[in-house]
Amino acid sequence: MKKKSNSSLYDRLLEEPDLDAYLEANRSLFSTQTCTGLLAELYQKHPACKAALARRSGMSSVYLHQALAGRRKLSRDRLLCLCVGLDATLDETQELLKTAIYAPLCPEFKRDAIVAHGIVHHTDLTVINDKLAAENEKPLCPKKPLKIMRTEQS
Repeated sequence: MKKKSNSSLYDRLLEEPDLDAYLEANRSLFSTQTCTGLLAELYQKHPACKAALARRSGMSSVYLHQALAGRRKLSRDRLLCLCVGLDATLDETQELLKTAIYAPLCPEFKRDAIVAHGIVHHTDLTVINDKLAAENEKPLCPKKPLKIMRTEQS
């Protein structure tokens, strides 16, 4: 069966007065890809030591493990950090965002343009975050706070 374009499906959805008829007629065309499944595919395609991947993605190893196992729903920014860490292509990044039901990177927005440029040019996450900060844009992942040792006072 020939895959229909999104615009064709959208047009049919708008034209079809009976939602159940639309769902039944297009059931085989609905995506079954999950964010966790796509992350696993990207991880296999761009293999890396999980500790190194966690560092490059700006997250802890535990957080990364939970994300790859599907036990943690990642925010859009965390997904982008992971794409940078995986050295994913822009197309792979956009597909992951779409699968997770997040807005794709849009070059009309300065923040997204900076991130997309970083992904295309395989820029380190810290460099991307520094550029975002220099442009007064929110970083993809917050800088880790310094741990402050508390001493007991008597």
